[in-house]
Amino acid sequence: MYLAFTADGTFAGVQNFIQVFGDYRFLPAVANVAIYLIFYLLSLLVFVVLLALVVHSLGNRWLSSGFRFVYYIPGALAGASSVMLWLFLLDPSVSPVAFLLRAFGLETFVQTVSVENLPVIFTVVAFWTGAGGWIVIMYGALNNISADVLEAARIDGAGRVQTAWHIQIPLLRKWISYMAVMSLAAGTQLFVEPRVLSQASKGVVPPDYSINQLAYLYAFRQGDFNGSAAISLLLLVVAAALSAIFVFRGGLFERD
Repeated sequence: MYLAFTADGTFAGVQNFIQVFGDYRFLPAVANVAIYLIFYLLSLLVFVVLLALVVHSLGNRWLSSGFRFVYYIPGALAGASSVMLWLFLLDPSVSPVAFLLRAFGLETFVQTVSVENLPVIFTVVAFWTGAGGWIVIMYGALNNISADVLEAARIDGAGRVQTAWHIQIPLLRKWISYMAVMSLAAGTQLFVEPRVLSQASKGVVPPDYSINQLAYLYAFRQGDFNGSAAISLLLLVVAAALSAIFVFRGGLFERD
């Protein structure tokens, strides 16, 4: 905060923020992160809950445990390691899923990591890495739902879909809100994935693609730590405001 509101050791008011807003790279970086967050949060909210419900509905204990273990394996890879793995998967010349890439008309690595494809690519990478842990958490939350409630629904003639939609998902609301808040906090800090892809693609992915990358450039390329601090503070305020929406709309701190 001190750096954000000072310049050369003296109070600068909002001058650093005005400079950042006037930077031609700032709004495109905000738009890139916003599009990525929409894709990422929607994929989590839909597929994590769906997969958790599917695993929870499996009657065989060993089968259920096996699926949870398989889902969780990708989470063991650190962010940079995960991106390195995806560098090979996204290159049609060496990828084991090259037939899928070519089905979408992607013949080279440069075509695959073109800017218009990046929100989907980053969403897939982030989902693959983090969804398993959230599935395990949602599975645990489903286990806390009273068996008497589920049995009453079955007696009343509710099928699995109706039970999930009217009972299980509403009772998961706090956990879904918690997942959204934590994922939003991580998603706004997008840095490792675009930075590694930028280096691997030799500039096809711009070095200022995300807000955190731009803050990095301000600090370590331009030597402007005040502008970098202003960007970081803006990112914190926006992320906190969006998280507050999920907290209050999701009833995260309400008593049952």
